[in-house]
Amino acid sequence: MADEFLAHPLITITNVIWSFSRTTHQLQVLLIHRAGAPFAGFWALPETTLRERESADTAAIRLIRDKIGIHVNRGSTEQLATFTDPTRTPGERALALTYMTYLPTMPKLQPDYGATDARWFAFSAADEAGYQLQNGRTIFPLSTSTSELAFDHARILTVAIRRIRNRLDYQPTILQVLGTTFTLKEAREVYAPFLMTTANAIDNSNFKKTHQQLFIEVGTAHDRTRSGRPPKLFKLAELKNPM
Repeated sequence: MADEFLAHPLITITNVIWSFSRTTHQLQVLLIHRAGAPFAGFWALPETTLRERESADTAAIRLIRDKIGIHVNRGSTEQLATFTDPTRTPGERALALTYMTYLPTMPKLQPDYGATDARWFAFSAADEAGYQLQNGRTIFPLSTSTSELAFDHARILTVAIRRIRNRLDYQPTILQVLGTTFTLKEAREVYAPFLMTTANAIDNSNFKKTHQQLFIEVGTAHDRTRSGRPPKLFKLAELKNPM
């Protein structure tokens, strides 16, 4: 018996939104607490339904505006992958076109339609085998077999992490969460969880030497609360494979 054709699948846009806390010196991922079915009461990545007269790129930008009330340019967002597993959603078949967005600030979150809460979750290496997201006592190990996140969002996050980790040495777009300029220490703080280590364990001199083609020195930081020599500031060089 031949398989039936899938004539009109639901198409959703899912966005992995990254930022960086200069208070805790940790990468952050935005999650929302779903209000309605399916997966009512579960935490999930922000998502929206693709509208009839918009492209997926436009929908990814609109999603950020609708969910957290800020406007970003397309240079801050990149396509990740398409997820089509027939079992990824209960009921109606839904395909997820996924994106990643890098925010240089952490705006105050106000849950919008379809959500009862929205929070930033710190991203870290849980152990040698995996990663986790944490906000206070709420922790989500990013294991696709045991995740408590909605849909297949743990898998989407795993793919996003792998994409970023594999490009750290030649296309570290994740550093856009630090803004236009950053110190090498801040760059090491961003790199560290992907490498399952700490920023202090990454030798600063060796890090600068091995990544010098990626960074351009632009001056020094001016922080009157710190003593000693001010740290140097860098910006991302023009990448060989820009988004």
